[in-house]
Amino acid sequence: MSEPAGGRIFYANRGRFSSSGRALSEEDQITVITVGIDVGSSTSHLVFSRITMERLDSRYVVASRETLFESSILLTPYSAEDTIDAGALGNFISSQYRAAGLDPDKIDTGALILTGVAAGRTNARRIGDLFAREAGKMVAVSAGDSLEAVMAAHGSGAVARSLKENAAVMNIDIGGGTTKIAICAQGKVIARTALDVGSRLVSLDDSGRIVRVERAGRLFAAELGIELRIGHVLPSEDARAIAELMADRLMEALRGSSPAAANTALLRLDPLPAARVVCVTLSGGVAEYFYGRESASFGDLGAVLASALRDRLERWAPRVELPSHGIRATVIGASQYTTQVSGTTIYVSPLEILPLRNVPVIAPELPLDPVLIDSRQIREAIEGALARLELNTGETPVAIFFSWRGSATFARIDAFCRGAADALSGVLAHGHPIVLVNDGDVGGLIGIHFHEEMPAQHPVVSIDGLELREFDYIDVGSMLDLSGAVPVVIKSLLFPAQPAGKL
Repeated sequence: MSEPAGGRIFYANRGRFSSSGRALSEEDQITVITVGIDVGSSTSHLVFSRITMERLDSRYVVASRETLFESSILLTPYSAEDTIDAGALGNFISSQYRAAGLDPDKIDTGALILTGVAAGRTNARRIGDLFAREAGKMVAVSAGDSLEAVMAAHGSGAVARSLKENAAVMNIDIGGGTTKIAICAQGKVIARTALDVGSRLVSLDDSGRIVRVERAGRLFAAELGIELRIGHVLPSEDARAIAELMADRLMEALRGSSPAAANTALLRLDPLPAARVVCVTLSGGVAEYFYGRESASFGDLGAVLASALRDRLERWAPRVELPSHGIRATVIGASQYTTQVSGTTIYVSPLEILPLRNVPVIAPELPLDPVLIDSRQIREAIEGALARLELNTGETPVAIFFSWRGSATFARIDAFCRGAADALSGVLAHGHPIVLVNDGDVGGLIGIHFHEEMPAQHPVVSIDGLELREFDYIDVGSMLDLSGAVPVVIKSLLFPAQPAGKL
């Protein structure tokens, strides 16, 4: 094995699960137990799954997925207006592990997703860190509006439906504090937006008294001339009026407008572009009322908002379909992880940069077909992907997955590397390494080029021979003492493959 100056090319060994000590290379079929935890502004819940993987050449692919246990739905507990009750939430999660009959040590991998308004609470990061430390196996994601819109679109089955029907499908995910909208086509999310519309913008106790009001809730009430006071009963006609106004503003967003309440913008992302949508699905907590799967009151506006929206959607949408998953759409996606492994070469410099854990993957469409690669276009494509998945703050390392095409000449590799380095300037400024993954065999060449030809010296991890997609998370372990090999583990979000039937 050669060792060029400043780096080394290794053969990646099969990964190993920390909880079981199983070497993947020793088995043609393995089983992984996963958990997904969704902490939302309105509700929190868990899903445990069993994933069976079978060897396909040098990688493992998903053979089957079985839901082992779905937790009860917990109204996300708050100890103060802007603070999630971490103790109560932890007790709930522990109780659901017991109800599932699963020990945390038996969980191979999983994800904790903080979504909606919950992601912005004052102690959201502490909650994420608390549960993500579970044996180092949890991927913690504070899902911003864009990412959550995409995840809900996958988890609801809208993405799969768009591919099956070869048509544009819209998914509307209505939670407690926000609504995320995604337009899907050809098995991809092509547009998304989000706005401040949700069932728990006003929260009530069992007697109908107001216990919490979100900022957007006050905006809707102010436009209607309704005063919302903590401890006072919310009249049913006021609740209906607020829900009707929210439904109106949501419909404006569906049509590509930029709605407002009390002269304050409601959109949290750019407005939707014009699109010819053939059908609509709904997910999130309000979807349970919309599709008639829930009728009980949980001290919010969910039922009246669903009713108001149904009247409007049935007049506007060509078809309204049942989703694969409703309230559990996000957590279904979060819980279902698999692992693929590669036996190809990688370049690492310096060795001390390893191990890396839970590095999110972006998959920009890079213009690599031309004989002459344009570094500016490479930079813009990567920057667009970082912005789309809200990874452009530089706070976390990011792995870029790409398919190399054409020859690997010095000029082409140099243009690629310079464009990638420029796009990752924010990531590199935080001291994170350059992490590159491709499905060909140029990982070593690109890694060496970064080390020897680039003016700024940054740690480099360059891996090839793998198939990744956005929402994957990559782990690269330290060099094994005896073999000099590096274990590579990729965890992939699995979404339901088949959409549900028609409403």
